[in-house]
Amino acid sequence: MGTRRLGFALVAALVISLGITSVFYVRITQAQAATRPKTKRIVAAAIDLQPGTPITAEHLTEISWPENVPLDGLIEKKEDVMGHVLVYAIAANEPVLRRDLASGTSFGLAAKIPNGMRATAVKTNEVMNIAGFIFPGSRVDVLVTLREENNSATARTVLQNVQVLSTGTKMDPDPNGKPENVNVVTLLVTPEQSERLALAQNQGTIQFVLRNGADAENPDTPAVDLAELTGIPKKPLPQPERAHPNRAAAPAAPAAPPAPKPPAGYVVETVANGKVTISTFSVKAE
Repeated sequence: MGTRRLGFALVAALVISLGITSVFYVRITQAQAATRPKTKRIVAAAIDLQPGTPITAEHLTEISWPENVPLDGLIEKKEDVMGHVLVYAIAANEPVLRRDLASGTSFGLAAKIPNGMRATAVKTNEVMNIAGFIFPGSRVDVLVTLREENNSATARTVLQNVQVLSTGTKMDPDPNGKPENVNVVTLLVTPEQSERLALAQNQGTIQFVLRNGADAENPDTPAVDLAELTGIPKKPLPQPERAHPNRAAAPAAPAAPPAPKPPAGYVVETVANGKVTISTFSVKAE
C-alpha cells in the first residue's frame, strides 16, 4: 500500500512539473514572438552573379528580410527579376534590388551601363594597358600628354578612378588573372568625362595608370611640363609697372635735343695741274 501511494505521488509530481514547465515555455515563446521583428520573403541571388548576366530562375532564391530594416528596391517576386540583365555584381544570398537590373531593352555591354553614365572606347597598346593587366572591373586614371608648337609638352591627369567595362570584346576578367593585350579598352564615364576624354584623344597621347580598386582618393595633381621635368627654370613673364597710390610719379624723361639744321650749301675744292679751284653749291629748301 505504501509503495503504491509513493508511486502515485511521484507520478502526480511529474505531471505537475510538466504542466508548470509547459506554461513557462508557452509564455516565453509568446514573449519572444512579440519581441521578434516581423519578416517578409524577398528575392536574392542563389549564386554569385556577374554584371551582364541574364537572370534565370536557377539564379534566384528567397530569403527572410526584417520589415523594420527598410531597403529601397527590394523585390518580392521572382517573376519581376527573371529575364533581366544585371548591371552590378551580386554575391550569393544578397538581395536583388531594382537598381541592379538593366532595362528590358538593354543587352550585352549596354546592360552594364547604369542610368546617367556612358561607355566610351579608347585605343590602347601594350604599354597603355599595363602589359595586359587591365581587366574588366579595374580602376584606372587617364593621363594625356599635349605637345605644343615650340617643342614643349605638358602631361596632366584628365580622369581619375574610372571603371573599365571591357577589354577588347571581353566583359568579364579572366578567372586565372591571365594578362591579355588588347587594342581597345572601354571605360565607364559620365557625359562630361566622355567629352574630356574625346578632346584628350584628339589633342594628345592617352596613357592609363592602374590603381588599387579599394583606393578612392582623388588627389589634385598639377600638370607637369617639359621644362619642369628637365629642371630648366622657367623665365618669369615681364610684369607691367604699376604706380603706387602713395608714391609720387616718376619724373618725365628729358626731351630729345632738336635735330641739326641742314647746311645752307657745300664748298668743293678742286686741284688740277697745280691749280686750286673752289666752287660753292647752295641747297634748296624743300
